[in-house]
Amino acid sequence: MIDFFLNSYVDKPLWHIALEFLMFVFGILSVWFAKKENIWVYPTGLIATVISVYLLYIAGYIGDMIINAYFSIMSIYGWYVWARGGTVEDNLPITRTSFNEKIIGIVLFIVTVFVVFGIYKYFDYKINPDNYVDMISSGIFFAGMWYMARKKIENWTLWIIGDIIVVPLYAYRGLGMMSLQYLIFTILAISAYLEWRKILDSKQQLS
Repeated sequence: MIDFFLNSYVDKPLWHIALEFLMFVFGILSVWFAKKENIWVYPTGLIATVISVYLLYIAGYIGDMIINAYFSIMSIYGWYVWARGGTVEDNLPITRTSFNEKIIGIVLFIVTVFVVFGIYKYFDYKINPDNYVDMISSGIFFAGMWYMARKKIENWTLWIIGDIIVVPLYAYRGLGMMSLQYLIFTILAISAYLEWRKILDSKQQLS
């Protein structure tokens, strides 16, 4: 397994490996800050996603590149929403999604899948089986990021599902560091869900 991980980096230039390592570090920091309801989730996440956009572009993985471009935009939006009229750590309460927000999430998922498929077709990229996995994970992450910006606890459920899907996907594509990163994301997302649920339950008991 270690050989499989290392072999994917044998022919890569040092600067490429350095960028992937920075993406790895800032990505982990971002999820950790999200777990703690700390607004630093967004600046750290923004650095990670901008690097990811570039790395995925040169690797030719359009679906994943689009996800991370969206993450970059949503990081700016979420940064604004979390910071608006509150303190750094506790400015927007954790809540559950309403019926309408669930519908929005479903619509975001469906639209994203079709948009990513359309982009592959528009640029005449060959669609391999793993690209269909791209499309599904893209839809999950799009909806999850929107819920994250609104501090909806369901964002963690979507992150867990999406992370589990892309861990083997990135390993298959030879992106070992990204695969390891998303494995760590899965563990952190489970922990964050449990922590947010505890906070939400305690607030509901007080109300």
